[in-house]
Amino acid sequence: MAKEKKSATGGKNEVHGFDFGIGGLFKGLEKLLDLAGKLEEAGGEIKKEGEIDLSHLKKGMKGVFGFSVKTATGKTVVEPFGNIKKTPKGPNVSEEREPITDIFDEKEELKIYAEMPGVNEEDIKIDLKGDILEISAKTGDRKYHKEILLSTKIRPDTMSFSYKNGMLEVKYKKS
Repeated sequence: MAKEKKSATGGKNEVHGFDFGIGGLFKGLEKLLDLAGKLEEAGGEIKKEGEIDLSHLKKGMKGVFGFSVKTATGKTVVEPFGNIKKTPKGPNVSEEREPITDIFDEKEELKIYAEMPGVNEEDIKIDLKGDILEISAKTGDRKYHKEILLSTKIRPDTMSFSYKNGMLEVKYKKS
């Protein structure tokens, strides 16, 4: 049985620092409504990201983390990105970053976009293995890697790509 204690405001619904009272419920709903409003204002996508200086572990090392929430297709998709991964043993910091990606399944084409700033176009590698698209790049200390499961049948021989202002665009014709 959980212990009940009075909050600083004198409420009796706070248990171990969590407010389960009506006030806490309304605060949670208020935050959810704020996020939904921001999501709609942002055109169906919100990104939050941060950076941690980890030079005490390795000289020049940074931890990049974040997530994006997209609702443009009517289905909510939450995608984490960065170089900090959750593992059963705790957070793991990798030298490779996972870029933010978007996939647009259009009538005749499949378009994949990946944010990969700070690399040179000639260092980008794109490899298709069955229905998995592997994107990677390494320029100096910037390293990216991502595997994307393609949900649509494409014609591998129709691949084209471009890289401008840190944004990679990969296109395939659908089969």
